[in-house]
Amino acid sequence: MTETGTIWFNGEMRNSADCTVHVLSHALHYGSSVFEGVRAYETPAGTAVFRLADHIRRLRYSANVYRIPLIYTDDVLNQACRDTIRVNGLSKAYLRPLVMRGNCGLGVLPKKMDVVDVAVIATDWGAYLGEAG
Repeated sequence: MTETGTIWFNGEMRNSADCTVHVLSHALHYGSSVFEGVRAYETPAGTAVFRLADHIRRLRYSANVYRIPLIYTDDVLNQACRDTIRVNGLSKAYLRPLVMRGNCGLGVLPKKMDVVDVAVIATDWGAYLGEAG
């Protein structure tokens, strides 16, 4: 991913170093998180994100199955993805929208169901598969 740059985190753009979660985050101890991997491509008409709306719908579905409340609308998350690409100056990118339970107490069953962190990371990852990868 990226060590520097800007990440959309809980509704605002932040420097990468300022995007932290608590060591008692439920996601850290129990893996209670969902994510998508989305590609954006450089085209003659500008940057095009591949099936962004479909990815965000699937992210929401996954969060619902896991009973993680996602307070941001699909429109907000779609815009967050586009904005994160733009503020990082990328013409092509790999996006990682991530929804995770925050510090809601130890125990398999979260004590507070509404403590959730949401991030969108954009990075220039290059080729992942094939000869170039």
